[in-house]
Amino acid sequence: MINILNGIDSTSSALNAERIRMEVVSQNIANVNSTRGPDGKLKPYQRQQVVFETALKDQLKGSGIPGSEASTVHVARIESSKRPPRMVYQPGHADADANGMVAMPNINIHEEMVDLMSASRAYEANLNVVKTARSMALQTMAIGKR
Repeated sequence: MINILNGIDSTSSALNAERIRMEVVSQNIANVNSTRGPDGKLKPYQRQQVVFETALKDQLKGSGIPGSEASTVHVARIESSKRPPRMVYQPGHADADANGMVAMPNINIHEEMVDLMSASRAYEANLNVVKTARSMALQTMAIGKR
């Protein structure tokens, strides 16, 4: 059987990867002021970032036809940023040290918003690919009815 929606596998994997990226960025934004870990210990939240990986799948099982491989995207891992925490002078804060400095998460809200917009635009672009592929498939089937 002929697969007329050939690129949908790679598009759906990209949609899933971008969804995970948006969730991680949302967690970063939500924890921009978290000075303690989930266990209550004094350790600022560390920025998380998504690392993507592509995988080639031979859809035509060794046919040797150029361009027969579809590339899929998936999340290889989610890793913590290596940047040190921001030190902010807030002597009245409950987590301030003897000098009045508080270790805040290493998150730049502007960088997170740019990442969120980028992931959102990539998600929208992949949705448009799905819509276009569906429209082309319907038009192809309509040609066969004539």
